[in-house]
Amino acid sequence: MGSNQHSNVQPADRLSLVSEYYFSRKLKEVARLNAEGRDIISLAIGSPDMPPSPQTVERLCEVARQPDAHGYQPTMGTPELRRAMAGFYRRWYGVELDPETEILPLIGSKEGILHVTLAFVNPGEEVLVPNPGYPTYTSLSKLLGAKVVNYDLRGSDGWQPDFDRLEQMDLSRVKLMWTNYPNMPTGGNARMETYERLVSFARRHSIVVVNDNPYSFILNEHPISLLQVPGAKECCIEFNSMSKSHNMPGWRVGQCSSNATFISWILKVKSNIDSGTFRGIQLAAAVAYDNDAEWHRQANVETYRRRRGIAEAIMTALGCTFDHSQVGMFLWGRIPDGYGDAEELTERVLHEARVFITPGFIFGSNGRRYIRISLCAKEEKLREALGRVEAMMAGGKA
Repeated sequence: MGSNQHSNVQPADRLSLVSEYYFSRKLKEVARLNAEGRDIISLAIGSPDMPPSPQTVERLCEVARQPDAHGYQPTMGTPELRRAMAGFYRRWYGVELDPETEILPLIGSKEGILHVTLAFVNPGEEVLVPNPGYPTYTSLSKLLGAKVVNYDLRGSDGWQPDFDRLEQMDLSRVKLMWTNYPNMPTGGNARMETYERLVSFARRHSIVVVNDNPYSFILNEHPISLLQVPGAKECCIEFNSMSKSHNMPGWRVGQCSSNATFISWILKVKSNIDSGTFRGIQLAAAVAYDNDAEWHRQANVETYRRRRGIAEAIMTALGCTFDHSQVGMFLWGRIPDGYGDAEELTERVLHEARVFITPGFIFGSNGRRYIRISLCAKEEKLREALGRVEAMMAGGKA
């Protein structure tokens, strides 16, 4: 058979339900442009560019040197990591979790989306997904045979759920509701009132609300958790992640917290899929959970605050409007009326200013007229991007 001939093997039907992840596809184009010498500045992806705390890295190296540290680890995670996760929730959120039964370490929150959907949703049943929202809530649901039902988030509501509209929907086949506060991509902050209404909604409709909470420390002085609401643990699940809050995106350490029964169901799925995270990563992550408040203030608030000021100047130069109160590691802005949609603007910025920013349509139809700028770039790169955008808008060469 010739090298470019193929057999009659076809992919599974489910592949037709999703497309390649936008960033996976677009980064290939950016790489090609860079290979041509275009020097693209990427302000698209939320991958923290700062290191974890020094003691975290030191602990990883220390464990990695131990000859007996390289074997399989329990899918449930090491006791040290689970205790550290419980301590983190107690210290920062005032939430008590039993490290033995109410916490499941994850290889990142993305993995958790897969496991929770497999544990709770039968093919054909429905999941509520925010629009705009993290694309993986939609794509994984489709791959697993669930029916995605979108609920709208609007800037006029601070990007909070419209509970009156939710109550009018047919919820009879809904098993899960995905929420994400502080919100990505919009930067809408978590509100205790929203959390209280979500717990009531979950209880009354026998729907499991899953709150994805990786951004509560980024540009946010007062992090809160859905599990602070009395009774939330009985009907809700919360994800947290070290990727953003601890500058550890490549380490793939996340946390799933809920009641012991829900955790046991999710563990049943997870134990059939993976064999646990490297021991050095788990023990180093346990150290990172003890980072003091000053580390978080400098890494998660002060650094991003300086960057945010430059990102706001880029938004303003593009003629976009935005809510100054938004939190998180992105800036979300509405494009001027003169553009047909966000991609028209982002493609112009990519090819004329050589700056890669994210069009909001990838997060859902309600993001069609928005763009998102990542704060995960050094200040000098952000300033260079600002200069290029200003030159573009002035009609000059970037």
